[in-house]
Amino acid sequence: MKGLLIRVGVDHSYGGWNAPADPKSGRFVYVPIPDSVGKRYHPEHARRYEEILPALENFAAGLGLDLKTNLGFPRGLLKRFMHLDPDFQYLTYGDNGERRGTQLNNLQEGDLLVFYAGLRSVERNDQLIYALVGLYVVSEIIPARTVPKAYWKENAHTRWVPVSKKDVVVRGKPGLSGRLERAIPIGEWRDRAYRVRRDLLSTWGNLSVQNGYIQRSARPPSFLDAVRFYRWFQQHDIRLVARNN
Repeated sequence: MKGLLIRVGVDHSYGGWNAPADPKSGRFVYVPIPDSVGKRYHPEHARRYEEILPALENFAAGLGLDLKTNLGFPRGLLKRFMHLDPDFQYLTYGDNGERRGTQLNNLQEGDLLVFYAGLRSVERNDQLIYALVGLYVVSEIIPARTVPKAYWKENAHTRWVPVSKKDVVVRGKPGLSGRLERAIPIGEWRDRAYRVRRDLLSTWGNLSVQNGYIQRSARPPSFLDAVRFYRWFQQHDIRLVARNN
């Protein structure tokens, strides 16, 4: 078994904001990064941030918070299109198969894609929670251009016009893949960067990056022992759901 650890979700570099998380309950809101300015889409396939508002408002209201005042949601995002990837509703993930996604081409059925995000704690506004938010057991990996028209709506990389010949789309196995119902914290601030905690690196059998570095990079870390990681993950008994929020 092989596996990749992939960072997803809006953050300071991509969107100027971090989605919220409650460290007590593990609840969080999955908010994707903005799409590149100038992207064109197939008719009716563009995704906007308005569709995330109900989940954010419900999350805030449940904690007695205000979305703008307490969580600092930037209204400017409402003018942007979302790069909804991964799309947990359809259990897809897309990437450029010749750049960041090169490693995807080395995965096979049964391998892992593990998604994490830098979330903002609702208890301390200055604290980020680096946490796992989703996991796929790979079903298939196919060139984006071969996706039938009926399924274009299911991934950000097939909603575009034109679909890049370089892009690939991964599908997760239903029942074994999805968004986590609660986030699993994995990070800490160490040696001037956010990194996977040392105890987890030991438990997982380590990562391919030096000292557990998990801030954004061009090459996603890989698990050196994906079987050990997956056993650890399964012990948490967290439900995986086929929905984005």
